[in-house]
Amino acid sequence: MSETIRISTPFTEEDSRKLKAGDSVLITGTIISARDAAHKAMTEALARGEKLPVDWQNQIVYYLGPTPAKPGDPIGSCGPTTSGRMDAYTPTMLAQGIKGMVGKGSRSPEVIEAMKKYGVTYFAAVGGAAALIAKSVKSYNVLAYPELGPEAVAALEVVDFPAIVVIDVNGNSLYDSEQKKYRKFDINQI
Repeated sequence: MSETIRISTPFTEEDSRKLKAGDSVLITGTIISARDAAHKAMTEALARGEKLPVDWQNQIVYYLGPTPAKPGDPIGSCGPTTSGRMDAYTPTMLAQGIKGMVGKGSRSPEVIEAMKKYGVTYFAAVGGAAALIAKSVKSYNVLAYPELGPEAVAALEVVDFPAIVVIDVNGNSLYDSEQKKYRKFDINQI
C-alpha cells in the first residue's frame, strides 16, 4: 500500500503531474464545489462572452450537493455526486484553469482527453463516507448562483480531505486497470 500524499491548494499543473492513478491523498486548502446546474450556467455564460463568477485557475472542483448543516457545523453530509453528469461541460471548464476534479464514477473519453491536454487529475471521494468527509470541511461559503441551493458554487475550506487519484494526467485510470483484472476471471475455472 502506498503512502498517503498531502497536497494543498492552489493546485497547479506541476502538482497534478506528480500524482499517479492509485495515489491516496489528503487535500488541505480551498476547494470549490459546483454541480451540473452550475456547470451549465457557467458554460452558457462563457458562450455569451461573459466573465465567470469564479477564477478557476489552479483550482480543484468538487462535484457535490451538501445536505443542510446541523447547528454549529459548517456543512451537512457532503459526499460526491456522479461526475459523468458534468462531462458535457467539463472540457470547457478545464480550459478555464481547473487542475483537479473530485467526484465519483468514470469519465467519458472526451473528458480524459481534455485532462491530458490541460494536465488535470481526477480524484474520487467515497460516496458512502459523506458524514466522515464532512469532518474535514472547516467552512462552506456560497460564491455564486445562490438560487441553485445545494448546487451553488461554493468555497470549502478543508483540512485533510481524503481522496484517491482515479485518473491521472496521462489518462491512466483505476476504472480501467482494476476492472480488467476481473474481466479475466472465468467462472468455469472454479
